[in-house]
Amino acid sequence: MSEQRQQILAQLRRIEQEEQVRILYACESGSRAWGFPSKDSDYDVRFIYVRPMEWYLSIFEKRDVIERPISDLLDINGWDLKKALNLFRKSNPPLLEWLQSPIVYMEDYSAAEQIRNLSSATFSPKACMYHYLHMAEGNYREYLQGEQVRIKKYFYVLRPVLACQWIEKHGTMPPIEFTTLTDELLPGKGELKEAVDCLLARKKSGDEMDYEPQIRPINAFLDEKIQHYKQAAKGMPSSANEQDRQLDELFRTLIKEAGGKAGGGSNHEEPAEM
Repeated sequence: MSEQRQQILAQLRRIEQEEQVRILYACESGSRAWGFPSKDSDYDVRFIYVRPMEWYLSIFEKRDVIERPISDLLDINGWDLKKALNLFRKSNPPLLEWLQSPIVYMEDYSAAEQIRNLSSATFSPKACMYHYLHMAEGNYREYLQGEQVRIKKYFYVLRPVLACQWIEKHGTMPPIEFTTLTDELLPGKGELKEAVDCLLARKKSGDEMDYEPQIRPINAFLDEKIQHYKQAAKGMPSSANEQDRQLDELFRTLIKEAGGKAGGGSNHEEPAEM
């Protein structure tokens, strides 16, 4: 087990003890999960937790997130199970990405797997496409206009644009890995694919990527696709939310099973290191 993974697991167990919660699922988010980390990329750890049943039996609204900026290289944030399930109903893309992360640190009580099994019935192509479109538009407008651009920001526009393309083509949640998207949606050896592959190789190698001249083939692609998805998103179907009863039952079951062990944290079975 790597030293960094040990540190992350130790911090997760510490959170369980300090907050008196049980972590059901913890994973890596951000560039490491997406498959384009730099050598100095930080670790973005995200988790879902449950509290003792009595915590939920209250007339008062309570804080349902835990945030721990541990260091410059380690950022850990978590959502309460009730918050997570409500966001799941709304097809929240960040949560859906957590559930398919290739780097998992903890997974208890099969909670994540049970939620995944309901994904097809709650997935909203419209909500997810708008999420990725807004992300792409904002980053494109801020970082990739003009002759000199923030070169590494191409990934933060390309990935959401390709996610929109996947949703339009398949009607499902896009894969989290960047290369899975590019291999299917940018096939062949054309000018665009070669430019993207070159950029990815540079980022992974730790090459300095600050301000550089605009990459014309990529900008032309992004211009076209962003305009296209601004129209296409309007016609995407929404989710039916047919699984509300199952989500309620899952919530109650996990509160009973895991809520009684909140704060224990010592008998986790951690997934094998990826």
